[in-house]
Amino acid sequence: MSSSGIMKNALKVLFAFITTFVTSSAVHAAVAFPNITVGMTNANTPQEFTQGVQILILLTILTLAPSIFIMTTAFIRIIIVLALTRQAIGLATLPPNQVLAGLALILTFFVMAPTFNKINETAVKPYMNNQITQQVALEKGVQPLREFMIQHTEEKELGLFLTMAKIDKPKNWKDVPTYTLIPAFVISELKTSFKIGFVIFMPFLVIDIVVASILVSMGMLFLPPATVATPFKLILFVMIDGWYLVTKTLLEGFIT
Repeated sequence: MSSSGIMKNALKVLFAFITTFVTSSAVHAAVAFPNITVGMTNANTPQEFTQGVQILILLTILTLAPSIFIMTTAFIRIIIVLALTRQAIGLATLPPNQVLAGLALILTFFVMAPTFNKINETAVKPYMNNQITQQVALEKGVQPLREFMIQHTEEKELGLFLTMAKIDKPKNWKDVPTYTLIPAFVISELKTSFKIGFVIFMPFLVIDIVVASILVSMGMLFLPPATVATPFKLILFVMIDGWYLVTKTLLEGFIT
C-alpha cells in the first residue's frame, strides 16, 4: 500500500473518531439532570405551610437520628462492654476504635433486627402505601421500640424519672410516658454494662496483682508490671476464646 493510501485511511479513521466524539457529546449534553435546591417560598394555602413545617421537623429528626439510634437500642451496652474488655486486656488502641464501633453496630443491628422488622411492617410500609397517616405511623413505629426498652429497663431507674417528672405510678407499662422511659432505659443499660465489665476485669486484675507481687519479690521495682502482664493476659484471652464469650454474653443478655 502506498503512502498516500495509508494517509487516506488514517484520515478516515480520525474523521470517524471525531464524528463519534462530537455526536456522543451532543447526546450527553441533551440529557437533563435534576437540580436539587433547598429554599423558602411563599405558601399560598395553609396546607402548603403545614407540609413545609413537617419537612422541617423531619429534617431535624434526621440530624438527631444517630443520637436516637444510640440511646434507644442495644448499642450502649455493647460498645461499653467492648471498650471495657479492651481496657481490661491492657491494650489502649487495639482493637482500634473504628473496629469496636463497627462490631458494636453489627451486633446492634443483629439484636435489633426483629424490632426494626416490626417497625417496618406496622408503620413504614403502611405509611408508604398511604394506608395510614403520618401521626398513626409515628405512634405505631414507636411501639416496638418501647417494647424493647421496657424489657431492659429496671423499675428503680424508671421510678426515679417518674418521681422527678411528678407523675403518679402508672398502672402498667403502657401508661409510662416515652420521655421518662428513654432516660430510664439509658441508665439501666449503663448499669448493666458496667456489671458485665466488672466480671470481665476480675481475671485480668488477678494477673496484674500476681505479676506485680512477683516483680516486687524479685526486686525488679523499676520494671512496669503492665509490660510483663500484658502477654499473659493476651494468652489467657486467646485460650478462653474471649471475643466469643463476650459476644455470646452480650447477645444472650438481649435475646432470651
